[in-house]
Amino acid sequence: MNLAQAAAALQAARRVAVLTGAGISAQSGIPTFRDAQTGHWARFRPEDLASPDAYRRDPEMVWEWYAGRYRDVLRAQPNRGHELLAELERQKRARFGPDALTLVTQNVDGLHARVGSLEPLELHGTLLRSRCETCGHVQALPDAETFTPPPTCEECGQRMRPHIVWFGEFLPEDVLEEAQFAFERAEVALIIGTSSVVYPAAGLADSTLHRGGLVFEINPQETALTSEASFSLRATASEGLAALMQP
Repeated sequence: MNLAQAAAALQAARRVAVLTGAGISAQSGIPTFRDAQTGHWARFRPEDLASPDAYRRDPEMVWEWYAGRYRDVLRAQPNRGHELLAELERQKRARFGPDALTLVTQNVDGLHARVGSLEPLELHGTLLRSRCETCGHVQALPDAETFTPPPTCEECGQRMRPHIVWFGEFLPEDVLEEAQFAFERAEVALIIGTSSVVYPAAGLADSTLHRGGLVFEINPQETALTSEASFSLRATASEGLAALMQP
């Protein structure tokens, strides 16, 4: 399949599923999870800060790290890749209805929602919210510049934790099921800016292929998915989406 054929298939598809990874946010200046270990935090492994055990040992230190990441992502701006996906969603919904495109992301930065994507499925949670340790209530974090962690639950008054899936935790079952359903019925799946090695997210493309759908990959480097993809484009997220969405 060549670029023109892939672009035509994407345009015609009545059901599209999208999975995005760190690569789409890299153009907004957001470092990958491991690249965020700079300055004071360079002496820690991510596993030392993003796990239930780390939080039990030192919740104040974990919250300090997450509060810094929260401020960083709010200073970042969505890039052309985020904008193009939001535009593709608007086009598909206008032509084929509200279920025409499902956006699934491994990112926790909230940039898809900020640029207008509707209800993205956040597999790994989000830096913009916290979850009550006691009652499970989820709420938005306060203003980044005045935020002093940890936040307190507005429902029961107890301490809250970052609304993030940590090492050793399972992905939220309802979100994963919705993502799997979207990829199973997709005529075209777009896999953008992810290495396709972290499961279960890496298995979503297989769901589309096994049901006879097409999988298009956009990534500057070859990945574990490249040899299986229906079409693979060596490009950044914004470049690849612009090429696939050409008239």
